[in-house]
Amino acid sequence: MELSVVIPVMNEEENIKPLFKALREALEGIDYELIFVDDGSTDRTVEEIKREATERTKLIVFSRNFGQSLAMMAGIDGARGEIIATIDGDLQNDPADIPLMLKKMREEGVDVVAGVRVNRQDGLLLRKIPSKIANWIIRKSTGVYLRDYGCTLKLFKKEVAKNLGLYGELHRFIPVLAKLYGARMTEMEVRHHPRLHGTSKYGIGRTFKVISDLMLMLFFQKYATKPMHLFGTLGIAMLGVGMVINLYLFILKLLGESIGGRPLLILGVMLTLGGIQLITTGFLAEIMMRTYYEAQQKRPYIIKEIYEPSPKSSS
Repeated sequence: MELSVVIPVMNEEENIKPLFKALREALEGIDYELIFVDDGSTDRTVEEIKREATERTKLIVFSRNFGQSLAMMAGIDGARGEIIATIDGDLQNDPADIPLMLKKMREEGVDVVAGVRVNRQDGLLLRKIPSKIANWIIRKSTGVYLRDYGCTLKLFKKEVAKNLGLYGELHRFIPVLAKLYGARMTEMEVRHHPRLHGTSKYGIGRTFKVISDLMLMLFFQKYATKPMHLFGTLGIAMLGVGMVINLYLFILKLLGESIGGRPLLILGVMLTLGGIQLITTGFLAEIMMRTYYEAQQKRPYIIKEIYEPSPKSSS
């Protein structure tokens, strides 16, 4: 199969029929499948999907709301296409952009094509400004320079999509996860329409989740397979400073000065104990990382291709 389109939905009953229509028109002439993942809808979204479904449609229904990341993961896991597209179910993304992105992927030979929303049809204060700030922070922190991390419309080669590891709420960081895999990426401007039915599931409160997820992504980028380099370095630094402070106070004590009431003593003891704890945490994290890979016979690397030239025939 050429293309799988993964569509997470939640309470989008009024958008289902026009979404099916737009997808069928946009993907005419392509061997495709539509994978809808219902993320705990409480309206008639599931019934509407079943009513519109054809042999090209697969519906995955969650028992409750698990979040957009896990909905994407479930859809990607069930996808059969060589190329996997993700798109929102609210019709703000335009399905007509998918064939154009597919063409760009083939022409440029990349693994991921990320959409960039032009003339974004969202609120300025609660959506656009926080999004621009978040995009700037992610770019500067991770070194992955894309203009629009929040656009769901993306195309992936199958081997990239199925190795993303979309746990928690990491769908915002799909480009970073793809970069960790070693994928080649490009961007493409896509259309963005105002929401006609239903209400947005996102608010200003997601900013705090983005910050916490960003910290996790920075850890993944640098220390996922070598956690001791983070915890050990910080622990040794804290332990060293603490021991210097304690040695200084010990010398003062030998010289007859009273150190019992000095705040510096408390700081020295706290830094020493904190350093020991961080080093111990590093050891435990290393053991857990090794157990994770070895118990499942996984490797902390991904081989894209193995090439073995055939031996030359003797003359």
